[in-house]
Amino acid sequence: MVSKKAKVVIIGAGMAGLTAANKLYTTAGCKDLLDLCVVEGGNRIGGRINTSEFGGDRIELGATWIHGIGGSPVHEIAQQINSLQSEQPWECMDGLLETEAITIAEDGYVLDSSFVEPISNLFNKLMDISQSKLVTQNEIPNVMSVGSFLRRGIDAYWDEHVDELEGLDKRRKRSLEQGIFAMFESIQRTYTSANDLEMLDFNAEKEYCMFPGEEITIAKGYLSVIESLASVLPPGLIQLGRKVTKIEWQPDELLEIENGTNKPPVKLHFVDGSIMYADHVIVTVSLGVLKQGIREDSGMFNPPLASFKTEAITRLGFGVVNKVFLKLTSIPDGINFPYLQMVFHNESEQNPKIPWWMRRTANLCPIYGNSNVLLSWFVGKEALEVESLSDEEIIDGFSKTISSFLINSHSDAESMFKVEKVLKSQWGNDPLFLGSYSYVAIESSGDDLDAMAEPLPKKITSLHDSNVSPPPLQILFAGEATHRTHYSTTHGAYFSGIREANRLLQHYHCIDI
Repeated sequence: MVSKKAKVVIIGAGMAGLTAANKLYTTAGCKDLLDLCVVEGGNRIGGRINTSEFGGDRIELGATWIHGIGGSPVHEIAQQINSLQSEQPWECMDGLLETEAITIAEDGYVLDSSFVEPISNLFNKLMDISQSKLVTQNEIPNVMSVGSFLRRGIDAYWDEHVDELEGLDKRRKRSLEQGIFAMFESIQRTYTSANDLEMLDFNAEKEYCMFPGEEITIAKGYLSVIESLASVLPPGLIQLGRKVTKIEWQPDELLEIENGTNKPPVKLHFVDGSIMYADHVIVTVSLGVLKQGIREDSGMFNPPLASFKTEAITRLGFGVVNKVFLKLTSIPDGINFPYLQMVFHNESEQNPKIPWWMRRTANLCPIYGNSNVLLSWFVGKEALEVESLSDEEIIDGFSKTISSFLINSHSDAESMFKVEKVLKSQWGNDPLFLGSYSYVAIESSGDDLDAMAEPLPKKITSLHDSNVSPPPLQILFAGEATHRTHYSTTHGAYFSGIREANRLLQHYHCIDI
């Protein structure tokens, strides 16, 4: 007699979900034990990985960088499938260009590197301290934000240099230094997705891990890695356009009985009204979707998740990061748009023509050396505002900003660098994501990330007279927001997918861990 296979449903065809599916499907003996299915609410695979094209160049609307190649599973896969070389130009093909940056204030005043470097060095030193790359003897409160720590650092710097200039020169220097420091804060916001660094927990920063080695982009696109993971799965295993609206599970009671037949413990409801039963569900949706899902008016989980899980979901941060690509009309020969670092003035000195949503954008630069496609990053409320703007409004805002910053170096900058086309990501309002990636918010901790990774129901002694415990591993959780040291990254999502696949494989004695 052939035993019935256990049904495993993976929700989400992003990095975490497809990594888990790949691992489960390719493990020897697993096919005879598990009936595997991946359901994806959208019409494509990849999740927050979305390779596209713009202006003839390959770009990334989502994940962009391999953050360190030493030990990165993403880099290993990209190498194996020969995705690191391409004849087609791609975003950041010449790497990080900060060494070629020109720093300009919004009135067109070019800031010499000797003026910028002390503030740059200070900011980097403070971030190294917050990430425990440097040790400080100063007492740090138990509860502090990264933003507050940085503010203490710049205030101490000014106290130390208070006598260097007098009068108007001193005020001008202080204002420019503040603008430079704010520019580096804005860059840090793009790394973290926090709307403000005051929202970022200082003590949690030291747990975040980076791989050693250079940071690179993938020549043939990040999607090539996703497609490689999915390529081993048979047709039909991944079902697109299957958005889950409710997950019913059995945390502390016996199995549901319908028509005299025991059903698997988890019941999935889809937006089209159909249902699917599963013994195990791996949930890989974003933290933003989980935050919405635990609201009373949403009811994504029935019964609601355990309190330890909902509290972790609530405390952790999940922000919005968007990219705006601008296609310039043809530029005169011999002229390239600079790698522009933008220093904005304080309120009393601001150019009123520059819109507010531009004012915490740190960079505007070609996506590679001589490209006519420019890129800027937006975070938080500015990122959400950009999603709501028309292409014409975005073009107008950028044109006025370019004119203000390049007025001294190119008096006709607005006509010389004319924007003809726009492409933007829209992660904040996409119902399948509701944001970009997670961060450890003030007063949350790595313990919350660990709680995110805990499967349900938890192993507890049954309180029922029958002494029957609920079926184990009904709901498992994967995704970047479930990894304590590599959250917010694709490799963190990858590791989480492997972790949950291994959890099931060990449960069915396919592997030993």
